[in-house]
Amino acid sequence: MPNKLLIIDDDVDLCHLLSRYLFKKGYVTETAFSGNKGIAKYKTGDFDAVIADYRLGDMDGIQLIRELKQINSKVAILIITGYSDIRPAIEVTRLGAFDYIPKPLVPEEVLEILKKMLNREYSGEQAALPQNEAILFEQDYYIGTSDATADLYQQVNVVAPTNYSVVLYGESGTGKEVIARTIHQNSKRSKQPFVAIDCGTLSRELAGSELFGHVKGAFTGALQDKEGHFEMANGGTLFLDEIANLSSDIQAILLRIIQERKFKRVGGNREIGSDVRIIVASNENLKAACQKGKFREDLYHRLNEFAIHLPALRDRPDEIRPLATFFLKKCCEESEKKINGFSEHVFAAFQRYDWPGNLRELRNAVRRAVLLTPPGGTITEETLLPEIITHTPVPDNVLTQDPAPMASAVSPTQDLLKDVAGRAEYQAIMNVLQRVNFNKKKAAEMLNIDRKTLYNKLKQFQGVN
Repeated sequence: MPNKLLIIDDDVDLCHLLSRYLFKKGYVTETAFSGNKGIAKYKTGDFDAVIADYRLGDMDGIQLIRELKQINSKVAILIITGYSDIRPAIEVTRLGAFDYIPKPLVPEEVLEILKKMLNREYSGEQAALPQNEAILFEQDYYIGTSDATADLYQQVNVVAPTNYSVVLYGESGTGKEVIARTIHQNSKRSKQPFVAIDCGTLSRELAGSELFGHVKGAFTGALQDKEGHFEMANGGTLFLDEIANLSSDIQAILLRIIQERKFKRVGGNREIGSDVRIIVASNENLKAACQKGKFREDLYHRLNEFAIHLPALRDRPDEIRPLATFFLKKCCEESEKKINGFSEHVFAAFQRYDWPGNLRELRNAVRRAVLLTPPGGTITEETLLPEIITHTPVPDNVLTQDPAPMASAVSPTQDLLKDVAGRAEYQAIMNVLQRVNFNKKKAAEMLNIDRKTLYNKLKQFQGVN
């Protein structure tokens, strides 16, 4: 029986184009042209996955994900974003979207990600969890050689054999779950379960049930007893990502469990023993959250037995090249495709970019490049998103430099890089125009720019290539 997909996009033309393409590939598709209509349709249909634009007329992708997860906590979601939507895209994966894909859409890329998303759903894995580094590496981790990374793993080696609670700090995409899993694998609990849950995806109403379980009849919809994550992780390690998102009442229950080593299911009376090592992660300082009244101070002190700070990718630039090579090897294995490395222009662009999505964003950039590169070819800058190619880092001394020298300090190298970026952007625009038979209105919509901007760019590119 073919998979049934719900496509939600307020761009009617793009919605129909994607629907027709996926229908030809053997999927059953239905469409909705607003977030609210999509949610209503999802409630009445038995859909295997949802593909949705981040920017909808009546809501954004974050609100859409939360609404869908209220209906089905394991819903598989692929989010479509614009060029400028990288940071929101990172947020939607943290909230439980399987992945995100930037515009302009490459149909083959949509199809490849969709297959992986559905395969994970039917293999029994948690499709509702973001496609994070732990899943990507599949226990085959890259361990860097920079001072920052060496210090990180030295701390991991110190704390792993103990039973200490650990707080991991780091930006989204820095590999917090990888580190939590590494701590578990090097502990005395390594033969027992490692259970991970993203607290940012839990609604206030469902958090208690997901963490502690519930008994039949505890609330509307509780049709049978359910085991919570604490029971699943018994004897092993429970990883709570983005713990600051838990409500105050759930924080109070969590504190009591840590202190008493026992808990009750929602609606139940029987006390259940809890032998769990807790590792938590946050991209904000929990002590500062305590001062703001967002996080319980007594819970913070219970959890903060050992803290580890994960470095951002921009703080270890020497590892960008080997990491990109590592991801290339992995992506080639996944796609069964041979690629002969990167051009130096690509590495130069990688070094200039600030990688707000860290390891996850670098992996996605490499994966997209592999898809767009012919077998046996070399990855060039034309396969990268324009935001990576055109990014110009701000010098550290930009506030102290005199205006005049800065205005005149344009080197031949900078001119060359600007020219490379311009050619790549031109090629990306031409690819989209060819795909829509040079319909500039549709091309502008797919590129997430207005038609005037597109006309200006085409005029600017006269004589390019």
